[in-house]
Amino acid sequence: MADKDRPERVDAYLVAGGRFHDIDYARLQLLNLLAEHPHVRVKVGSDYEDIESITAASFLVSYTCDVRPSEAAQAAIGDWVAGGGRWLALHGTNAALDYFPPNPVAAPRCFPVWAELLGTQFLSHPPIAPFPVQLADPDHWLVKGIEPFETDDELYLCDYHNRDSLHALLQTEWQGETPGFADADWTEYDPVHLVMYTKIHGDGEILYNNLGHCRGHWDMTDALPYYPVIERCSWEIPQYHELLRRGLRWAQGASS
Repeated sequence: MADKDRPERVDAYLVAGGRFHDIDYARLQLLNLLAEHPHVRVKVGSDYEDIESITAASFLVSYTCDVRPSEAAQAAIGDWVAGGGRWLALHGTNAALDYFPPNPVAAPRCFPVWAELLGTQFLSHPPIAPFPVQLADPDHWLVKGIEPFETDDELYLCDYHNRDSLHALLQTEWQGETPGFADADWTEYDPVHLVMYTKIHGDGEILYNNLGHCRGHWDMTDALPYYPVIERCSWEIPQYHELLRRGLRWAQGASS
């Protein structure tokens, strides 16, 4: 292969860590998808504190839940995105959870800088059940050609930070109550909830897809020593894998 035809090495950073989820499963799935790009070399961490490596990477991928970055990490990652970085954020990246059974699950507003950077903070979800996902911008290449689909997943209900700054790509509609959460009454809220969106931040951009819950038998030991059901949710449908593949191309700078 001639030198001009060889792809240049790209360095990426994957953060996969946190609570209440089968992080091992999600990490493996994401690494397998990243391996489809052999020129991408990936460093993996369980939190956001390796600031030097994250800000040296070409792009960031995150799958976390209740991983609360330090103020230094929040500022550094915000500056990195503003300087042109691309960040593919998944599922519970925007979630901080206080869980002390038998009390309801609370979502403390403990990282306002992080939530503002991401554009949302998770507050609650109804019991896992199938729900429809619609295309909010069917002409955008990240979702174009994907038919509306149904997924059996956590339907994220979020606090929005400057919702007008979020470019909606996927959405769903729901109103009701979420038993077991402190923020439980969603009967009066806007029924439209974003599932995937992009957000410009300075010269960089964030792509957030909040699908992708997964849980194994030993991921809820704070409440149960053995969780009876293995949950794979959107990981089991082809549309989610296609969205992730497109997201990884986007993270490398693709625009179509």
